[in-house]
Amino acid sequence: MWGIPAFLFLLAFIHRVAPGVIAKDLMQAFGATGTLVGLLSATYFYSYSGFMLPGGLLIDALGARRVVAAGSAVMGLGTLAMAAAETSAMLFAGRFVIGAGATVTFIGAMKLGAAWFPPERFGTISALTATVGVLGSLIANAPLAMLVAWVGWRGAFWILGAATLVGAALCLAVVRDAPEGATGAAEPAPRMREVLAGTLSVLKNPHTWPPFLSFFFLYSALGNLMLWVIPFLRDVYGLSMTQAAAYATATPLALLVSGPLTGWVSDTALRRRKVPYVTLSVALFGLWCALAATAGALPLAGVFALLFGMGAVGSAFVLTWPIGREVNPPHLAGSAVAVVNLGGFVGAALTQGPIGAVLDARWAGVVVGGARVYPADAYRAAFAVCAGFLAAAVLISIFVKETRCRNIYAELRRERA
Repeated sequence: MWGIPAFLFLLAFIHRVAPGVIAKDLMQAFGATGTLVGLLSATYFYSYSGFMLPGGLLIDALGARRVVAAGSAVMGLGTLAMAAAETSAMLFAGRFVIGAGATVTFIGAMKLGAAWFPPERFGTISALTATVGVLGSLIANAPLAMLVAWVGWRGAFWILGAATLVGAALCLAVVRDAPEGATGAAEPAPRMREVLAGTLSVLKNPHTWPPFLSFFFLYSALGNLMLWVIPFLRDVYGLSMTQAAAYATATPLALLVSGPLTGWVSDTALRRRKVPYVTLSVALFGLWCALAATAGALPLAGVFALLFGMGAVGSAFVLTWPIGREVNPPHLAGSAVAVVNLGGFVGAALTQGPIGAVLDARWAGVVVGGARVYPADAYRAAFAVCAGFLAAAVLISIFVKETRCRNIYAELRRERA
């Protein structure tokens, strides 16, 4: 019940990272600049962000099964459109449609996790769901690079589109919104007006905004790392696409362990949210500063170690969703998760184009095989901006409300009264 939506979220996450793998192919096929590649990547996040709140509303009102199946079908069709694109306009349109459909996969998986697992395990389920996404980013590095080398980037997208449509059909046929006989399972879905009113209460809740804004800056940095780390390794260290993708797996490999571990430690060992959230954010800020200061100067082993360390402490973001859920009404889990999750994708959408522009501004005019090659100082400038994003995330995380791993919405209401 959780696994099929989680698989669809994995496919959605592959799309977040894919432009970094095929950046040079896109430059060659469409004459793209770094700014254009950044804007293409950001189109997914613009669409994802724009449809996130409506997606949360639909999931709360209509149930996760139907909404996730429909959204995944849309995502699959967008993937096929990108595979067939002959113009940049069609490429952007397909990317936009992918983002619109992908919006509901994460929220749906989280909603189903809340329905099918005990409440005290929601932090762990959140981390596992995020880890599925990390696995998607891992697949979107070396394995996707090898697939692209084998069948071309268009062939890879045809395969992704077909897999997504199969997953959508399985979701509709197999998944159920709640266990039979569970509390609330037989109750009619709330009317859209009621869910909309509840979502407005989530937006009005002042405790929603610290995790929203902190995730905005955390994911701005992570999204740009996913987009530009492979071009960085190719341009500055002269690696092939497959070699660069292999080194880029350092971050998702670490996140595969650190994500679930962070959720478990928060749920079980510490019974805290804020302490690990702030601590890990501070550590990640330090590593971003190190990457910005040493880009192009470190040996490859040092770059791998830095990227691995960023994955090890970058798991702070998995606590964003339980924090958002635990400071809002329990019956609005889908909307609460959608609202705080929106912060990260707005951040990625707004920053990927400008980071590409930072690279273009420092481009020395070198072109290899029809694609731009950026110097080390261009990447240092881009990574320094990302370090600034982390500094903002750390400052905002101080204002996150400690929930002690339980829903405290009623207590917060009494405090305000």
